[in-house]
Amino acid sequence: MTDPTQDPRFLQDPYPTYAVMRSKCPVQAVPTGSGGHTGYLVTGHAEAREALGDARLSKDTAAFFSDKGSRRRLHPAVAHTMLASDPPRHTRLRKLVTKAFTTGAVAELRPFITRVTDELLDRWPIGERFDFVAGLAIPLPVIVICELLGVPEDDRTDVRRWSGELFAAGRPDIIDTASQAMADYMTGLVAARRLRPGGSLLDRLIAARDGDDDCLNEDELVSLAVLLLVAGHETTTHFLSNAVLALLRHPDGLNRLREDPDEIPAALDELLRFDSPVSTATFRFTTEAVTLGGTDIPAGVPVLIGLGAANRDPEQFPSPDRLDLDRDTTAHLGFGHGIHRCVGAPLAKAEAEIALRAVLARFPALRLAVPPGQLAWRRTRLVRGPESLPLFAQAPGSNDAGRHGIEAA
Repeated sequence: MTDPTQDPRFLQDPYPTYAVMRSKCPVQAVPTGSGGHTGYLVTGHAEAREALGDARLSKDTAAFFSDKGSRRRLHPAVAHTMLASDPPRHTRLRKLVTKAFTTGAVAELRPFITRVTDELLDRWPIGERFDFVAGLAIPLPVIVICELLGVPEDDRTDVRRWSGELFAAGRPDIIDTASQAMADYMTGLVAARRLRPGGSLLDRLIAARDGDDDCLNEDELVSLAVLLLVAGHETTTHFLSNAVLALLRHPDGLNRLREDPDEIPAALDELLRFDSPVSTATFRFTTEAVTLGGTDIPAGVPVLIGLGAANRDPEQFPSPDRLDLDRDTTAHLGFGHGIHRCVGAPLAKAEAEIALRAVLARFPALRLAVPPGQLAWRRTRLVRGPESLPLFAQAPGSNDAGRHGIEAA
């Protein structure tokens, strides 16, 4: 049994592979890891939505790996996060952070997000090649989540590096080392904030921990902070990059948004559906035998839910490989579904809206600096996004490209 998702061409464009797999069966066995073990990959939308809401699919990774004799040295603060837990622990921890990401709370951050976006765009060289990922898609979400959590500016470069290394697919040594560094850093930051408290989200979590021992223990405090720090920017980085790339390759849609920026908020869900930044949902396994999409899955095996694949299911989204800004995308799974749906979704959409508005207003003539087929993609099945996105930008009216709008390579 071979895993078609390991084909090098899969990174460039996984959707034809997903389509073939889905046409055969929306839930099928695939190899997982290097030990020859079998898991199940879900590529159908209805099946993915069902799986995401099925309590028999546990996220308790500690329970799954407890008797596996793993040699990994992943720090518990990274391995045993809120995301890798089931109710009631998950319910208790999520309740502590939900208020920080409500629509109202995010609205208060919008002026800060706008200011940071403008400052980053001020550095873009007009008429010269630049990298959208390094110039905006990475630093904007990093700065925003670090500001929200109270991470000092001088530490943010290290935080970004460790976070990226946590997604180094196929390099367990790098991942484990980064997990230790991130956890050690956050432990030290918690100690520092206790001595000099402020008004950040981390300070509020510390207050919850110190004020009620039943609410949050010390290990959970560090783990929750690490999760928010990493998840709070990695996926948004790829959301921004994938959205800009999709629009550059569909200039009619991009010109439409440039001419009417008020349509951008409504377009974000279709951009999320079209090329989902979280390609595969985080780890789940069956706690008992489950039948999903007509496939019998035994107890105790991993189930990989392809969010990107589900979002291209023609049964749910007709002509799914076409970017359609008028499409009804309310059922997309870009943020997941059920009790584990992305708690930071309002923040991610606010950042994407503000960034797209600013980029289209300031640089009405953008084009790819390389053919799309030459882009290098992150080598991981969990998240999807280009490692870099080289662009050329011109100011309004600077040349013919400016008169004709945005061009695709």
